[in-house]
Amino acid sequence: MTRQNPPGPLLEVRGVTKSFGAVAAVAGVSFGLHAGEAHALVGENGAGKSTIVKMLAGVHKPDEGTLLLDGQPVEFGSPADAKAAGIAVIYQEPTLFPDLSVAENIVMGRHPRRSLGRIDRAAIRAEAERLFARLGVRIDPNRPARGLSIADQQIVEIAKALSADARVLVMDEPTAALTQVEVDRLFAVARTLRGEGAAIMFISHRFEEITALCQRVTILRDGRHVSTDALGDVTVDEMVKRMVGRDLDALFPKQDVEPGAVVLEVEGLAREGVFRDISFSVRAGEIVAFAGLVGSGRSEVVQAVFGVDERDAGVVKVGGKKLKPHSSRAAMAAGMALVPEDRRQQGLVMDLSIERNVTLPRSRALAKLGLLTGASERREARRWTERLRTKYGRLGDPVGTLSGGNQQKVVLAKWLAMAPKVLIVDEPTRGIDVGTKAEVHRLMSQLAAEGVAIVMVSSELPEVLGMADRVLVMREGRIVAELLRADATEDAVMLAAMGQGAAA
Repeated sequence: MTRQNPPGPLLEVRGVTKSFGAVAAVAGVSFGLHAGEAHALVGENGAGKSTIVKMLAGVHKPDEGTLLLDGQPVEFGSPADAKAAGIAVIYQEPTLFPDLSVAENIVMGRHPRRSLGRIDRAAIRAEAERLFARLGVRIDPNRPARGLSIADQQIVEIAKALSADARVLVMDEPTAALTQVEVDRLFAVARTLRGEGAAIMFISHRFEEITALCQRVTILRDGRHVSTDALGDVTVDEMVKRMVGRDLDALFPKQDVEPGAVVLEVEGLAREGVFRDISFSVRAGEIVAFAGLVGSGRSEVVQAVFGVDERDAGVVKVGGKKLKPHSSRAAMAAGMALVPEDRRQQGLVMDLSIERNVTLPRSRALAKLGLLTGASERREARRWTERLRTKYGRLGDPVGTLSGGNQQKVVLAKWLAMAPKVLIVDEPTRGIDVGTKAEVHRLMSQLAAEGVAIVMVSSELPEVLGMADRVLVMREGRIVAELLRADATEDAVMLAAMGQGAAA
């Protein structure tokens, strides 16, 4: 049954403040979530979005201010209290019990029982099937949760929330690890819930998703409320300006650079079943971007070029010298650096300090008589974190305490400290806010102007078109088109990626 929208907000955040030590993460923030509406919460990394989410989820209590549900003040002493009040949070990476079935995960803590207290497994399965039918998705309730895609795990979490009669759904960057098909399915589910009267709070750095799903938007900056508007009353440019507190004259500040000599040469690279006949070159001062659909083989190619993954055939040269295959050590010694797509798993050691992460590749060079001193490590780390405008408390803090955008800067600092001749960046701005994206783009352009040869893999077409001197389009493991900057358009790239463009 479709709910009737109440005149006031279903959930209201009124004047909330939350501090950690001397730092106010959120200060006097107010906005309301209405039934039957999706409400975007946007801001740069560190704007206070995560703190708001944790207050709604019962993880943190506000120091000041009030949360109101149906117009009545509520206090959540724990996540269980928030769930009992009908608030559910869907995170970017759900935490299901992997060895339990999908259906068991959905009813966890609320198992239906038969006589003598026995668990009613038929009722559990029927409940899961009912919820999946309501959401319009097909997932086997009996299969183990282990091995589910991130997208399917999120759907299971949503079904779990509905099973507990959740009326407020908080979606915290749920699309970051999803393909476009999975995003479309998730949005279809969200629209179904919105139509049934649920209030949805949606957090994302992708404006095209915000405009596709939401009706209202609240903007935060430095922990404070900037504005709340109907989405039709504010443009993307206005949202960006309010988020960062300034005009972004150039999100893609690409400098015109006259390319120098060829630095990186790749000839006939192949790996059975993954990619084949990959040949390209990059000159000093040039940015070459790999574009293509998910699964086209772009990341696999650059991993093989760097020596992380094996290759069956082909040659990689830096400065005219052939590199030993499947040896990242040889690649690094030749002056090549790789900023990987998965920064948490491949780019950083999350439990180590910021300064230790920055200096890891250069620890031997920084050591004196075989000993690495804290002072030399700190001096090197400070130089690069300041150049990248990284925000942190202390250099000795674990890198895992930083926001996603600042973690990305630490990965960049780690490799830039090596003074590379060739820099490979795989999805350099995924999951970071628009202000930090502009800073990363500025840095890439500056490095190119200094003579670094840059290879970029990106799924964001505006980034590809805005930063690349040449675009190599991949499809099904092959380079199918090469476009110069002047000829690269969204239509040209997408037609080639879908098999409709001219071959390279």
